[in-house]
Amino acid sequence: MIPSSQTARWQNALPFWMTLALIPVAWLGALQGGWTVILLPIVTWYFFSALDAILGLNLENADPETDEDQLTWYRAITLIWAPLQFITLFGLIWYVPRAEHLGALETIVLFFGVGVITGTVGIPYSHELMHQTNRLERGLADFLMAMVLYSHFRSEHLLVHHVHVGTPRDAVTARYNEGFHRYFRRVLRESLISAFRAEAARLERKGRPWTDWANPFWRYWALQAAMLLLALLLGGWIGLLLFVWQAFIAIWQLELTNYVEHYALTRKHLGDGKYEHVKPHHSWNAAHKASNWLLINLQRHSDHHYKPNRRFPLLQNYTEAEAPQLPYGYPIMTMAAMIPPVWRRVMNPRVRRWREMYYPEITDWRSYNKAQTPLPE
Repeated sequence: MIPSSQTARWQNALPFWMTLALIPVAWLGALQGGWTVILLPIVTWYFFSALDAILGLNLENADPETDEDQLTWYRAITLIWAPLQFITLFGLIWYVPRAEHLGALETIVLFFGVGVITGTVGIPYSHELMHQTNRLERGLADFLMAMVLYSHFRSEHLLVHHVHVGTPRDAVTARYNEGFHRYFRRVLRESLISAFRAEAARLERKGRPWTDWANPFWRYWALQAAMLLLALLLGGWIGLLLFVWQAFIAIWQLELTNYVEHYALTRKHLGDGKYEHVKPHHSWNAAHKASNWLLINLQRHSDHHYKPNRRFPLLQNYTEAEAPQLPYGYPIMTMAAMIPPVWRRVMNPRVRRWREMYYPEITDWRSYNKAQTPLPE
């Protein structure tokens, strides 16, 4: 019999396990075809947004000093998702090119949905795992990112984004009035370059060249090559194309999220290239209950940047007096970001209020931003 305290922890963790239901939804689309191929984005975006509207906000905070051994049921979901995603993704790559009942459009839409879950679920789980010190968890993080051909995200996120967030040195901090489509083109190039430079600089400080085998880019490239080869072997050229297609959609989902998380929030420049420490008000916060179940509390992003090593069930929520708040959860906000005029109408007034609240001494933001350290070439 499970002790009552363990039962309570299991019950508290249970809502986060809802994401496992997305796997049978993917297989339903593949087996049935027709209108069912569109179910993955409908469930991921619209169902969880509807649940947000019904269930509202979760403003409660767990004890941040909770022992690691009390988080077993929370950690378990992040550990099992990687093999389940791998089996589902490559199982579909093997099955779909052989499925005569699926037309070309159905196949494209189905793998669009697959990319939605590898990006919306797989990447946040990888993000959680890469912040841990355990080798197994970091290995699973690399495994998940290789499945979407974006392995350098780990280096970029840990060595660049968390260090330089809210400054011009961070490619993924979206600028004020920068539309998502322009941002997406920019960040695809700049994040790869900054990640590689960060790893090369880390090796140089140890007296090693970038070609040293300690450079994780060798592992990134090997894992990605293995994924591409496996897709080709299982599904032929069609399977390879479908793999690349879902990877692109996953990357698009990731960068939509990055865009929303820090749009126009900047850290104050202190002079001599130094900036104030990262604080909760340098990330947009969202306390929407259901979408935080889907994204394992990623929307409590203010606390994540304040305490990056804190596991997802222990991330703290902040009030409007402590951190800027998004009006809706990420599913709705990322859809709004795809339409720049809508996004600016919703978010720019909030950015201006944030500036007045935290930095009233800065009256000319255009001149202030131009005076900051320029982006690296």
